[in-house]
Amino acid sequence: MLEIKDSVAVITGAASGIGFALAKHWVDHGGKVVIGDVAAEALEQTKKELGAAVTTVQCDVTQETDCAALADAAIKTYGQINLVAPFAGIIMDGLMVSPDRETGKVTDKMSLGQFQKVLDINLTGVFLTVRECSERMINEGCRGLICLISSTGSLGTAGQINYASTKAAMSVMPKVITAEFFRRGIADRLRCVAVAPGYVGTAMVKGMNQKALDRIVGQVPIGRLVEPEEVAMFVGDIYKNEALSGDVFFIHGGLRLGSKG
Repeated sequence: MLEIKDSVAVITGAASGIGFALAKHWVDHGGKVVIGDVAAEALEQTKKELGAAVTTVQCDVTQETDCAALADAAIKTYGQINLVAPFAGIIMDGLMVSPDRETGKVTDKMSLGQFQKVLDINLTGVFLTVRECSERMINEGCRGLICLISSTGSLGTAGQINYASTKAAMSVMPKVITAEFFRRGIADRLRCVAVAPGYVGTAMVKGMNQKALDRIVGQVPIGRLVEPEEVAMFVGDIYKNEALSGDVFFIHGGLRLGSKG
């Protein structure tokens, strides 16, 4: 069993939401954290809140050189990487095509830019972060976990063809990465999983229109949103349990998506 104490986590998207909750969980349990984010102000604020156990690196996850620098910073500062959590992501919702209710003719559609930007950050950014950190973990003989962030949206949510596609990709990556590590004889020390939350009570979600939020909560059997801290704790438990590998683990309060997403 692995321990969080003295271990090193590389986390992107840690300025808010689940990423921040995971960074705080790591620090609270004696670990060290290297945070990558494109926004310098967000990095500074996160470090101020979490303290000396945090190292920050300004990083655009869509850029190879930035992801390499992020991984290098972890090795240079702490000598190891034990958890990789590429949680940076965006949402740009919209219907693929939007027919007018009266005429039945399409009056709007998702732009290529709207589709591509989500893929660039949520998918390409994850690939680059994981590739660069994995290389250094292997070369430095590290033991640990690559934890991707999927979503119940990977099952198919209307209005999220861009976002849902990236989260579906996160669901297959653990199987592929685990198989590749197994072929090379390193799957016993480097694992990969994905965690798939349902509706999570981030500041953005809690700030929604109350009626819309009530409709969301009404779909959740436990009667409330999943808290970011619960997802962070779940990731920590998966990290410690070395029997968990190559799969997707849902944390959604019993949510089941309907036929209309």
